[in-house]
Formats: sequence, structure tokens, C-alpha cells
Amino acid sequence: MTIEEILAGLKYNERSFPRESLVEAIAHREEITPELLKIIEYSAENMEALWQEEGDYFAHVHAIYLLAQFRETRAYEPIIGLLSVPGKTTRYFVGIHLVSNIGRVLASVYNGDMNSLKGLIENEDADEFVRSAAIETLTILVATGEQTRENVIGYFKELFNAKLQRNKSEDSVLWSKLVTESARLYPEELYEEIKAAFDEDLVENLFMTLEDVDGYLAEGKEAVLDELRENKSISLIDDVIEEMEEWSCFRTPEENRERAEEIKDIVHLIVDKLSSEAKKRLRQSTGLSLSGAEQRSHQPVRRDSYVPYVRQTKKIGRNDPCPCGSGKKYKKCCLNN
Repeated sequence: MTIEEILAGLKYNERSFPRESLVEAIAHREEITPELLKIIEYSAENMEALWQEEGDYFAHVHAIYLLAQFRETRAYEPIIGLLSVPGKTTRYFVGIHLVSNIGRVLASVYNGDMNSLKGLIENEDADEFVRSAAIETLTILVATGEQTRENVIGYFKELFNAKLQRNKSEDSVLWSKLVTESARLYPEELYEEIKAAFDEDLVENLFMTLEDVDGYLAEGKEAVLDELRENKSISLIDDVIEEMEEWSCFRTPEENRERAEEIKDIVHLIVDKLSSEAKKRLRQSTGLSLSGAEQRSHQPVRRDSYVPYVRQTKKIGRNDPCPCGSGKKYKKCCLNN
């Protein structure tokens, strides 16, 4: 394949994984890298138009992941530039899969300049989910040895004390992430700041509780840092194909529905097994056994007896981002399939 053919194969999300184009891109690393850098810059400059008019556009995601695998430090500043575009469009444009891995991507292309990363974290015009993901980059840099724990803890202290707005309604995602990453680095020096954040209700307990923070302290510093270094979920990007091939946006809506049913069945089996084991442990710990009547009444719960699902969130609008993670608008994605 020529470079032009490879890029054409990576430009749009066609609802199928572009394995051949990615394999060829990796094989032509030297020739294709300048083109991938141009794609990121072009995408940052034209994000709104690409999001509104070309919902299938996916070249930027492929470019970012390829450059991360290549450890291309020239991509560091352009990627931060793209992520710094004001507003929530950035979150939708890059998609849920990339947002959740921004820390790993930035750590993979890190060029040694902490100031650019700090600028993104402190940029109040940038999307809060992107900013919170950027905080994780610092934790990963400690895990990989690119930054010292002391430097990052010192910067986190600055964020706690001055550089983040103390707005619980708008910035809870940021505060929750800051507390989480502080805990993962062993939170001893930041405990008072963390406690104050909880006291001011800045942290979502869904992400982390003060008891969780205490748990990290109880483990001991070396154990916590060893766990961090061994954590595969914060490893650098090594294999684009392995990273991306199972993304839901590369499956048809029918395939996603089938996958969801499979997952639901597995969850039911796990819940049933855990429930059975819990009852067994309870009987063993109390020395009790089920009476005959209880045994007769203790029948497996039928699948159709589960309480039906009730929507807790608002219905997806036609112009909302598609929940499959494709980065497209709903009306241009699963709504029409």
C-alpha cells in the first residue's frame, strides 16, 4: 500500500477495524510519521467543522495511537494542543476510548516538558474530563521513572492549594481525579489537603472515599508504589492493534447488542455464584443450616423475575454523542443502524 492508500484507510470509521491499514502504517513508520503529525494539527484547527460535518472522521484517533506506539516525542505538543481546544467538543471528538487513555498516550510521547502538561491541567477552558485524564499522566510518568514522585507530589500540592478552583458543582471530576492520583502515589504529604477537599464536598465518593485514602496509607509507601509500577492499566501504548481492535465503535449496533447480552449473562452468573457463596459462608459462620421449609423455598431466581431496568439518565438526543464511543453524533451512527 502507498502512504496515500494507508491514510485513506484510516481517515474514517467504517464500522470495521482497519487492521490492514494499521499494519501497513506501522511498517512504514518513517514515511508516515510526518503525515500523522499533520493530521493532529489539522484536526485541532478544524475540530468543530469535522465534528459537525464529518461524524465518521477518525484519522486523528488513529494518528494519536500510532504516534504513541512510535514513542514520537514530536507529537507531544500537537496532541496537547488538540486536547486544549476549548469546550466539550474535544471530549466527543476524540471519543470515550481515547479520553480514558489520554494519560497513557501523553506519557508515551512525553518530551520532558512538564509545563505544557501543567498548562493543560490548569486550563479552565479545556474540557474537565480531558484535564482530569491529563492529571493521570503525571502518575504514569512516576511509574515509568520519567518523573520523581517528589516532583509530582509537590505539583499536586500546588493544585490542591491554589491552582484548581474549589467549585464542587463544576470541578468535582478534577478534584476526584486529583485525590485518586494522590492516593496512588501514597498520599502521606497530601493528607490534610485531601481531607479538606472531602470536608468541602469537592470529591465524588463514587470515585474515592477518605476511607479509601486511609487504606492506601495503611498499606505502606513501598507496597503502594510497587503496586503502581506493576499496574498494567497504566502502561504505555505498545500495540495499537491490541489496544483498539475490540473497541465498540468498530462493531455494528447488532454486534454491540449481542456483546451486551453476553456480558449481561456473565454478570448474572457471577451474581448468582457470589450470592450462593455468601449464603454458604453465612451458614458456616453461624453454625446454622436451612430448615426444610427454607430449603423448599430456596429456589434459584428466575431470569425473568429480575426487576426490569428503569432508565436513570435522559434519553439520547439525535445530536448527542453516540454512546458506542465512535465519536459520531447519534443521528449519524447507531440511530440509523
